[in-house]
Amino acid sequence: MFAAASSASQKTEHLPSWAALLERFYRRMSLPLPSVAHLKDQEVPHPYQRLLVHSHDMTPTLEAFYRLPMRIALLSREREEGWYLREVILKPLSEARPVEYGVIQIYLEHLPEAARQRVLEEERPLGNILQTEAIPHLSWPQAFFRVEADPHMARVLGLRQPCALYGRRNILLDVSRRLLADVLEVLAPVDNTQTP
Repeated sequence: MFAAASSASQKTEHLPSWAALLERFYRRMSLPLPSVAHLKDQEVPHPYQRLLVHSHDMTPTLEAFYRLPMRIALLSREREEGWYLREVILKPLSEARPVEYGVIQIYLEHLPEAARQRVLEEERPLGNILQTEAIPHLSWPQAFFRVEADPHMARVLGLRQPCALYGRRNILLDVSRRLLADVLEVLAPVDNTQTP
């Protein structure tokens, strides 16, 4: 079903520099890289425009859109001194259907102790932790993109057929402009009838 997407992605030797996190996880799993195309903010189609092109955290944005609280399901992780990398899917608490695939590098040394512990519990999205712990921060999108769903993304997002997915690369900074997180977020397909 996804053979065409897989063979097309094998032609891509490297992803753009802003997609380095995604490339890191794919190379670690020895997976062919997906086909990624950079988009200007105005090129992101509706309803993804409203979900991606803003300076807010993704978790509260998706919770408001779906009107459901979100949780993470951990796919893989790495931890080194001072930082923590994870690959996750974001799901509504009451449903099994994922709404986002993401890879994130969190700079633990820049977080307060309570938030650091919540991150390492691996139960809640970072956006939720920053919100509930009242940590002032800035969300600063760096790039928007379209990616062709490959077998890996299709599996983790529960897709039955190839399709284009939309996402962004975002960084989170604290009030001192220290990096809290670097994240690449890919949304699951949104049915226009879901738009509130």
